[in-house]
Amino acid sequence: MKSCRAALIAAPASGQGKTTITAALARQAVQQGKRVRVFKTGPDFLDPMIHERASGAPCLQLDLFMGGEAHCRALLAEAAATADLILVEGVMGMFDGRPSSADLAEALGLPVLLVIDAQGMADTFGVIAHGLAGFRSELQCAGVIANRVGSEGHAKMLMDSLPGYLPGIGWMPREARITLPERHLGLLPAAELTSLDKQLDIAAAALHTSFERWPEWSPEYATAARETPEALLAGKHIAIARDEAFCFIYPANLDALQSLGATVSFFSPLADAGIPECDAVWLPGGYPELHAARIAANQSMQLALLAHHSTGKPILAECGGMMSLFETIVTADGALHEGFGLLTGAALMQSKLAALGLQEVDLPEGRLRGHSFHYSRCDTPLEPIARCRNPNRGTLSEAIYRVDRLTASYMHFYFPSNLQATAALFQP
Repeated sequence: MKSCRAALIAAPASGQGKTTITAALARQAVQQGKRVRVFKTGPDFLDPMIHERASGAPCLQLDLFMGGEAHCRALLAEAAATADLILVEGVMGMFDGRPSSADLAEALGLPVLLVIDAQGMADTFGVIAHGLAGFRSELQCAGVIANRVGSEGHAKMLMDSLPGYLPGIGWMPREARITLPERHLGLLPAAELTSLDKQLDIAAAALHTSFERWPEWSPEYATAARETPEALLAGKHIAIARDEAFCFIYPANLDALQSLGATVSFFSPLADAGIPECDAVWLPGGYPELHAARIAANQSMQLALLAHHSTGKPILAECGGMMSLFETIVTADGALHEGFGLLTGAALMQSKLAALGLQEVDLPEGRLRGHSFHYSRCDTPLEPIARCRNPNRGTLSEAIYRVDRLTASYMHFYFPSNLQATAALFQP
């Protein structure tokens, strides 16, 4: 089996620079003529957009909860068949959450590359790296990259602090111009970052590293093949909302719909006058709160969605998609806008985080997994048909609403978690 270089990029905590370092590594490798695949641990829509731009290839999720180990193995095996370098960006701190980035690295046999913010640090850098690398003996640590380094002298001090068994793979200088901007749900979507390619080139040029120092990795464990499902959606056309307000779409979800036999097309609820002729509609999450005035102004889209719904055709509305379907949307400044009006009630933005966590739910169609992340809340008299569970012993329990063939929730579904249930959601 073909071998390649691979690593899971982990850190002591969030905010250490995993996304910037991962993207810089990917862009640097592409510039050297290498074929690169980047994956993201955990439920995230924004970081993968950055990595797709950096690597030139889709960035998929590797998540032991949402997709399961066999699914993760299959995705890695497919990537390893053609890639020279595989990068998996971890989530939060290395051992945070259940399952954690460390759990994924151990399950899939991936070497770990530590990223540590070295700002204001000297010999303690080596202590932190030693603690992370040695905390679980089953893990293989391939090395360490120091981030936000003040100078070459500072970099040498940091590398000298590392224990002999743990190589210093490289370092990134502290430069504000390679910082990626954020808003309330994380990094800005790649499509909104007009200077992103320039930023990635700057980061790649600034990163001091050599891929030749990385160990070879052979994915002999990755023998699982991706599930080939029955074509339960053969002949069905699914229209998917995709624009500035509806942009949170897992590439694996699109693959899942197509593997089930569906034809997919895209439309813009903000700009288009109607929806394509279709059997079902999917309204994914995004930023409807930032485009509420345009939603209110597009009355022809409202009529098109109402007509689709009135014929009994399925609609799946997730998070921002659900927000857009309420009668009203109240933005963070207190302004009230009309929504598309398929759901009774209002979506209300707030300044503090309302929910964040993995979710699992038993629907009449079957059990589906995914996650939730939002700053808004909804005020509705609708009674939920089900409530989600959090696998990390949390109290987060999102409601699932259903009005005829319309299913709506703050939960973002990961379709590969149950292809049969997914097909049932979209079947007329």
